[in-house]
Amino acid sequence: MPIDPATAVNNLMRKDPSIIAAAVIKGNDNILYSTDNWDISPDVGRVVSSWNSMNAQFVMISGVKYSILQCTSERLVATSIRGEGHILGAKDDEHKLIVYLEPDGEPMGATMDTARTLAEISSKSSYLESNTAMGNYGTTSATQVNSNIDSQLRGEIQSFLDWIKDNEGLSGYINYYLQQNNVQIISELSKIYAELRQIFGV
Repeated sequence: MPIDPATAVNNLMRKDPSIIAAAVIKGNDNILYSTDNWDISPDVGRVVSSWNSMNAQFVMISGVKYSILQCTSERLVATSIRGEGHILGAKDDEHKLIVYLEPDGEPMGATMDTARTLAEISSKSSYLESNTAMGNYGTTSATQVNSNIDSQLRGEIQSFLDWIKDNEGLSGYINYYLQQNNVQIISELSKIYAELRQIFGV
């Protein structure tokens, strides 16, 4: 059963305190719910239009320009190159959830949390149903193995895989931070790369 937008957003902000503002939208500019600290009504129409076009380079909210790092039919990730935070969005056929993430927030995890929160608001069945098989594994043994994995964890991994495969996902982030010559991020990416190689023995 769907959760009302206010409750879903409050739960999201408790789970990730770096998300400090949010708005739930129906259609192009009908704001169903917004946190008290964020009024995006003057900008929401243009933001949604840019998102729908999937070829915009940036969005403007409250006079701040956010460069778009990822823009798909389901996700929006944009960041201020001046360090003024990030804009994240998730949408389905019914609603859009747009959040403001503080500058030190972690966009990848917050993007996944935002998508899950949108699914809680939607009256349609989530694509992450617990009995849904992930991937194209038709064998009984694969299904039995998958049934022992927590459905939320499996959903997170699937979202991560989709993000890696998306040309505007992981590679978009890496290219952005390489262009910015961000030593801290590049150093962390190098460590993660080494850890992944160690995990998989390659």
